[in-house]
Amino acid sequence: MNPFRHKTPIQLRFKDIDRLGHVNNANHITYFELARVDYFNTLMGRGTKIDWDSESLILARIEMDYKQPILLEDHISVYTWVSRLGSKSFDMSCSIVKAAEGGAEIEVAKGLAVIVCFNYKLNQTIPIPESWKEKMMMTSL
Repeated sequence: MNPFRHKTPIQLRFKDIDRLGHVNNANHITYFELARVDYFNTLMGRGTKIDWDSESLILARIEMDYKQPILLEDHISVYTWVSRLGSKSFDMSCSIVKAAEGGAEIEVAKGLAVIVCFNYKLNQTIPIPESWKEKMMMTSL
């Protein structure tokens, strides 16, 4: 699924299922969050030490479009990528897909998150660190 460069498999849990037999819509945002964290850990390298008080992130906005229900027996993954780079914020987009026959994937939801870089010591927004931008530009379209 080009341009989606990062893929995170999601383990569905029984508690995710609502009375109607499908994943409750609130869980889609949690899956997107898990994928964003995994994307960022992969991007920065799991061993990289970041001072999260001075270079951090705030979720400013999130939206999700639902296309098909997810059932407990489905195998789902989330593709994530940076779809916009600003000076102090960036957009992360996602595509939640379920496995279909023959190795195909069906998009069941898509989302967008606006992320703002923030310094908690100073309590203010900051420019996106250049080292982050370089890595984001290498892994996203």
